[in-house]
Amino acid sequence: MDKFIIEGGTPLNGEVVPAGNKNAALPLVAACLLTEEPVVLRNVPRIKDVSAMKRLIESLGAQVEELDATSWRITARDLRPADLDPDLCRKIRASILVAGPMSARVGEFKLPPPGGDVIGRRRLDTHILALRALGSDVQYDRGFTFRSNGLRGADFLMDEASVTATENAIMAAVTAKGDTVIRNAASEPHVQELCHF
Repeated sequence: MDKFIIEGGTPLNGEVVPAGNKNAALPLVAACLLTEEPVVLRNVPRIKDVSAMKRLIESLGAQVEELDATSWRITARDLRPADLDPDLCRKIRASILVAGPMSARVGEFKLPPPGGDVIGRRRLDTHILALRALGSDVQYDRGFTFRSNGLRGADFLMDEASVTATENAIMAAVTAKGDTVIRNAASEPHVQELCHF
């Protein structure tokens, strides 16, 4: 399509139900890994990135039941630190969002490098530094290995106000022993939605 032609002068009416926000849905799906209890998410957008995240958490042992076109019940009772599919992780940048919850629930796991769109500088240092501050040992050798004997609260400064790194830090911190203060945290609406969750 080369152009849109809009002819005004007609009052608008009707109802529209907006789709859920992808940037809110992806960390919420990952956050379901934090609990053994079933979680119901509603207004989940039906897009490729969210579908890839669904397959990713299923490969870790989570069960995802589609209740209707936009509602999922996610139960992560028995997580297993399986070898994640590198091709699946390369499909979405948000695959890094399982690092926080898995660090909280599983002693050791491996995560292939995340992919997604290349939009300027999109490094992962802030994620690594935040998870290390909370007690996860992170090593890299053609993929990330996370090891933890239990996370602990920390007071740390993020070197950039990264949205996904803030989300990872929040998800790891909620199960850590003690209080956590994240300085220079991102505070976009979808980060706040994760905090409410």
